[in-house]
Amino acid sequence: MKRIAVLGAGSWGTTLAILLTKKGHGVSLWEYLKEQAERLDRERENRHFLPGVPIPKEIFISSNLKEIIKRKEIILIVVPSQVLREVVEKLSKIKISPKTILVSATKGLEVGTNLRMSQIIKSYFPKNRIVVVSGPSHAEEVSIKIPATIVATASSEKLSREIQEVFTTPYFRVYTNPDTVGVELGGALKNIIAIASGICDGLGLGDSSKAALMTRGIVEIARLGVAMGAKQETFAGLSGIGDLITTCISRHSRNRGLGERIAKGRKLEEAQKEIGMVTEGVPTTKSAYELAKKYKVEMPITGELYNILFKGKNPKDAEFELMTRKTKREDR
Repeated sequence: MKRIAVLGAGSWGTTLAILLTKKGHGVSLWEYLKEQAERLDRERENRHFLPGVPIPKEIFISSNLKEIIKRKEIILIVVPSQVLREVVEKLSKIKISPKTILVSATKGLEVGTNLRMSQIIKSYFPKNRIVVVSGPSHAEEVSIKIPATIVATASSEKLSREIQEVFTTPYFRVYTNPDTVGVELGGALKNIIAIASGICDGLGLGDSSKAALMTRGIVEIARLGVAMGAKQETFAGLSGIGDLITTCISRHSRNRGLGERIAKGRKLEEAQKEIGMVTEGVPTTKSAYELAKKYKVEMPITGELYNILFKGKNPKDAEFELMTRKTKREDR
């Protein structure tokens, strides 16, 4: 059994802390806000993110980062993508062993640099081993032991397998995949298509429309991924089409819900406020739009969503633009 620090007490961080504790690991959970950390410790329930799910008394909860990571073998980072650098920078100022494994469970790209999460972590911890875990898994389901599967990816198969064993339970199956670039990009970029799928729902379009959107969505995700060094087949796996399907159709999906609200006339800020939680697809759309231009990759859905979110384009006009593009072969 391992000594593990979980950084980030949102829905996924709390869920993974509970899962790891029930497996027998020694877990500490870091919450950034002191008052919220004290509330979680006192009430043993994350009422905002996971109402009704008890937090085991064995989990040590604190806002003191130094205390949380003390003598830990694994540090699991589960914070929003746009604050990951800030958290990792704080972490770098505290002495941790180069033997400590750093695991990222954050999906997204950093706005401005367009870096993947593991790249940011590696820049601060070049001597530590880094693993990424990603895949189709909603906290609302995993927290009540509904079966789910994810992927662990690292620079070596041995390291991936080590984390695979740490996380695997009878209801949470972990696979390994050597393609870190593909796994991270799949987990990040699918949120763009999920917002677009929500717009589809909000406009009252049918199953055929959503099927077309999801299918062509994974095509442009893979197109960018391959241009950035990922393997094509990764996007046919759990962190690609698997995560895409889950996020595009689930009632738990924040990104899908955001898109639905926008289609019904909400402004972006208003829709985000109604969701009440981070929607990673919004900043990721900015990054993907810039990366598509950098790598000269055609990403029509991403481009239209960018125009809807940041240029005020009417979703119906975007739908028309996508449907009336120049005809082409499916495999190009």
